[in-house]
Amino acid sequence: MKSLRHAVTLLVPALLALGAGFALLVFAVARRVVTPMRRATDTEIIAVDTGAQTIELQRTLDTALPGRYGLFTTGTYGYVKLGAVLSADGTSVRRKLLTQIEPGARVDRAAAFSGYYYSSPSELHLRWENLLIGSPAGPCPAWYFPAASSTWVIQVHGRGATRAECLRAVPVLHAAGLPNLVVSYRNDGEAPRTRAGAYALGASEWRDVDSAIAYALRHGAERVILMGWSMGGAVSLQAAVTSGHRDRIAGIILESPVVDWRTVLRFQARLAGVRAPLPELAMGALQMPLTARLSGADEPIPFDRLDMVARADELTAPILILHSDDDGFVPADSSHALQEARPDLVTMPRFTVARHTKLWNYDQTGWTTAITDWLDAQGFSASA
Repeated sequence: MKSLRHAVTLLVPALLALGAGFALLVFAVARRVVTPMRRATDTEIIAVDTGAQTIELQRTLDTALPGRYGLFTTGTYGYVKLGAVLSADGTSVRRKLLTQIEPGARVDRAAAFSGYYYSSPSELHLRWENLLIGSPAGPCPAWYFPAASSTWVIQVHGRGATRAECLRAVPVLHAAGLPNLVVSYRNDGEAPRTRAGAYALGASEWRDVDSAIAYALRHGAERVILMGWSMGGAVSLQAAVTSGHRDRIAGIILESPVVDWRTVLRFQARLAGVRAPLPELAMGALQMPLTARLSGADEPIPFDRLDMVARADELTAPILILHSDDDGFVPADSSHALQEARPDLVTMPRFTVARHTKLWNYDQTGWTTAITDWLDAQGFSASA
C-alpha cells in the first residue's frame, strides 16, 4: 500500500506537469495563428553576377517558376526584381535581374521570395496620392489612384503583407476606368495597433474596410468593388455580409483567398508537421474568451462566422475568384466549394502551377484577361 501511495504521489505531479505542458503547446499554436508575422527568409542567394546582371538562388518550388517576381534582401539593396529563369538544375536556379545591382554591392545570402514585384505606387507611373482613412482602429494609411468611373475598387492585402501586395492589380483596374483605393487595416504594420496587436482573421478588420467604403461613398463613389488578397479575401467577404454599406458593394474579386479558415489552418498545420489534435484544440482555444486572450487575441475568433462556404447564401454580389489549384499555402478547395455553392454568383477560371498570390507573376496575360473579361461581363468597365 505504501508503494502504491508513493507511486500516486509521484504520478499526480507528473500528470499535472504533462497537462500544463500540453496546454502551453496548444496556446503556442493558437498564438501563431493570430500573431502578425515578420517576413520569413525562405530563399538562399548563392551568387550574384553584376556583369551579366543575373542571380543564382537555391531551388525551391517558388524560385523555379517562370515569370517576374521580387526578392527581399539585406545589404546594399532591400528589394530587387527578378526576371526570367535562365538556367536551372536540381539544386539551383539562375534568373535575370531586373534591378541593377552595382559591382561591390553587399547582398546577404538570406532572402525572402515575393510576388509583390512593385514595391511602391510611383513605379506604376499613374497619378496617385497618400490618404488617411479614419476607422474604429484609428487613421489607416491608403493609396488612392483616381480614374473616371463612379465605381471604385477597394483593395485589401493579406496576412503578413502590406499594401504593396495589391499594386499588381492597379494597372488592369485603372485601364478599365476604375479608381483604386489600396487600404491598410489594424495590426498590419502600417495601420494602428490594437491592444493585443493581433489579427482577428477578418472578424474585426472588416470594420476598417467598411470605413474605406464609407470614405469612397463620401468622395464620389456610387458603388464599390472589393478586391481581397489571401486573408484580405476573408476580410472582404466579411465586409460583404456585415457592412452597413453592403448594398453598395457591386462586386468582389478574390485573389488566392481564405474562404474558410478551418480548412486553411488544418492544411497549414500539416505543412508545418503539427499533428492532431493540436490544430483543433488551438482553434477551440481561440474561440473562447479566456483562452483567446491567453493565446494573444484581442477577442475570440468566430470561426463559424468566418466560414463563407457555410454562409454562401448570404452573398449577393457577383464574385470573381482567382486561385491556383497549386497554391501551396491557402488551398483552393474552399474557393471551389464556394463556386459550387453559388454558381449564380461565382466565376472561377482555372489556374494551375502558380503559387500563393503569384498568379499575376506566373501568367500575367491570363490573370489580366480574367479580370478584364469579368469586369466587361458585369458592366463595370468604362468601355462596357
